[in-house]
Amino acid sequence: MSYINSLLQLRCPKCRRGKMFSHKPYSFKGISSLNKSCPHCETLFQLEPWFFYGAMYVSYALGVAVAVAVYVLLVLFGFGKSVLTSFLIITGIIILISPYVYQLSKAIWASFFILYDPKKLG
Repeated sequence: MSYINSLLQLRCPKCRRGKMFSHKPYSFKGISSLNKSCPHCETLFQLEPWFFYGAMYVSYALGVAVAVAVYVLLVLFGFGKSVLTSFLIITGIIILISPYVYQLSKAIWASFFILYDPKKLG
């Protein structure tokens, strides 16, 4: 599995097979259901206390990127003329994708520190 696919599917950064979260982003059972370790290779995800604080910066960057992309699309399709309309559409989309971005930002942050090991595929 490629790096991008493993991130988008919220997989373990070490083996790219095990799931990082026990529940899907839009599940009502728990958005922050991070597994303590990978079910496949048993890599610990929480490297130290408060490890995922840095994921806030990743989440912010993803939110800004989505807002800019949506605004560019609105302008290209002719809906970007009204500031209020643009604001409401961008806000609505960011609210809709925020559970997924929350988990994705943790997966991206963990992948900066937990490096891929092809030997863990077995």
